Amino acid sequence: MEFIGVLCLILISTTIASHFSRRFGIPAVIGQLLVGILLGSAGLKLVHPDILVEDFSEIGVILLMFLAGIESDLSLLRKYFRPGMYVAVLGIVFPVLLGTLGGNVFHIAWNESFFLGLILAATSVSISVEVLKELNVINTKEGSTILGASVVDDILVVLIVSLSMSFLGAKSGNDNPLGIMLIEQVLFFAAIFFLIRWGAPYLMRLSKKLLAESSVIIVSLILCLSMSYLADFIGLSSVIGAFFTGVAIGQTNVWKDVQHNVEAIGYAVFIPVFFVSIGLEISFNGISNQLLLIVIVTILAIISKLLGGFIGSKLAGFSNHSSLMVGSGMISRGEMALIIVQLGYQAQLVTKEYYSAFILVILFTTLSSPFLLKYFTKKIYS
Repeated sequence: MEFIGVLCLILISTTIASHFSRRFGIPAVIGQLLVGILLGSAGLKLVHPDILVEDFSEIGVILLMFLAGIESDLSLLRKYFRPGMYVAVLGIVFPVLLGTLGGNVFHIAWNESFFLGLILAATSVSISVEVLKELNVINTKEGSTILGASVVDDILVVLIVSLSMSFLGAKSGNDNPLGIMLIEQVLFFAAIFFLIRWGAPYLMRLSKKLLAESSVIIVSLILCLSMSYLADFIGLSSVIGAFFTGVAIGQTNVWKDVQHNVEAIGYAVFIPVFFVSIGLEISFNGISNQLLLIVIVTILAIISKLLGGFIGSKLAGFSNHSSLMVGSGMISRGEMALIIVQLGYQAQLVTKEYYSAFILVILFTTLSSPFLLKYFTKKIYS
């Protein structure tokens, strides 16, 4: 029963932290991460990352990526494909290059430096969306480009991270030869295409005919969890299965119902445990020796996304101010980067030595994003 008490403590703490975070204009995920730091080894040492915390955390990240897939608006992607693609691709290339270079300058191993670049390539526009709504510019060409680019960014980063982990020497349960593993992964993506095109619509129609309570939600979760398990089994990240199952469900006519119910399940229990579990692993021992690393990588993280968004938007014919607005809207790393750094930590691509520093970089970029976006937006729409 000890875990029940731990779970109650996590839920009470994260609920209070989320309330005050939103009240002060800070992303709720930051409040939940700080709760993990407070309760973990760097703070009160009340919660430890045991097997149940890890299992709840893994379910939390799967549900979080499933919801991210559902929320990926492919129609918006089609409408703003050209500027969105430019911004997303350059917003991945620059962070990967600068992140890898920054890691090498500080003598971090090449595979961990490259993975740092992948962490910096992530974008979470949930915070940018709130700012765009607040300033009433979400339906402008800049706001729509930010949203379209985020869809491309999410898809590409999830793919690159998942496919590159085995090549970077990640710890994996799949011991098959490389050729067999590549064939398995090609077949997996063929199955994903089939699921998006035909499988999910058919299964959702079928689930409506079942007499079981919440049958649509149950079938959706079965699809999400089974594809996550399959992805992990063949050497990919489990989140790629969850994400693309969410994309598939997002193309059906039950997506709003699924989203509403899975959000209730995820955000009520599992997702807060995931964000807290990240904070539990943070240690401030020796962090003073990494202050320069944190400052430099944070600056590189901000500049790389701003530069990628600026150049990508200019290629699409935007003005200087519009291009800077788009770039600033892509700066926030938020939950997407936290998911990637946790995947890297579990796969031993992110070492304990640099784990806390990488988390702090994500925290600082996420906090800086709304201020920069507001500044550049007011340059155009003030």
